[in-house]
Amino acid sequence: MQQPHSRFSALSGSSLSSADLLSPTNSSARFSLPPTPLINTTLGQSRPAAQRPNIYDRNLNKTRTAEVSASAFAFLFSEVVQYTQKRVSGINDLERRLNILGYRVGIRVLELMVWRVESSSKAPKREIRFLPALMSIHTQVWRAVFGRPADSIEKSVENEDEYMIIDNDPLVERHISVPRDMSQLSCSSFAAGIVEAVLDGLGFPARVTAHNTPTQQHPARTTILIKLEQSVLEREEILK
Repeated sequence: MQQPHSRFSALSGSSLSSADLLSPTNSSARFSLPPTPLINTTLGQSRPAAQRPNIYDRNLNKTRTAEVSASAFAFLFSEVVQYTQKRVSGINDLERRLNILGYRVGIRVLELMVWRVESSSKAPKREIRFLPALMSIHTQVWRAVFGRPADSIEKSVENEDEYMIIDNDPLVERHISVPRDMSQLSCSSFAAGIVEAVLDGLGFPARVTAHNTPTQQHPARTTILIKLEQSVLEREEILK
């Protein structure tokens, strides 16, 4: 499949070459910049850069409400899509790779959320039934990753092993411009990978995919389709 020339994101920018700005005319010249001290706003004193706190030393519980700039996330994700698009042979391959990237994120999201629950609760609880686990993904996981809960959860009336998470305005789709010849592409495969990783980690193995289901009111509406493995259904039947 020929690679389309259209960019996925409306965001664009020009990059300046630092070599053009800093390269001296005389190649033997050397430049050195004095270290910039950090200002301690509490005590009004400066401290050397060597004492700068490491990001890995931050308390994970205190940063749970930290927010990331939506424009920064949109720019980063659009670059991820474009980078991946140049290395695939078709839509299915692109969605598969976005799913893999989301799966890697989902593993870390689950690990972080479990650690926070165990450190803040005297009696941490692990869900052993599927529906409560799905509700936690709909609310807690979605809020942790995308800043708000998903819009709804639905169960298939035709297939007992299929459930759906509905997002009327996915964050990952807001700044993505898909060419006409790739209209079937759903960049929410990234979110589907996150859901699949969380379900696998909780002991509910499933195949999770993303599908565009636009409506007149919500043109970017996306359905995250969860198809459970038979072992999950058999366990649910025993626990009834």
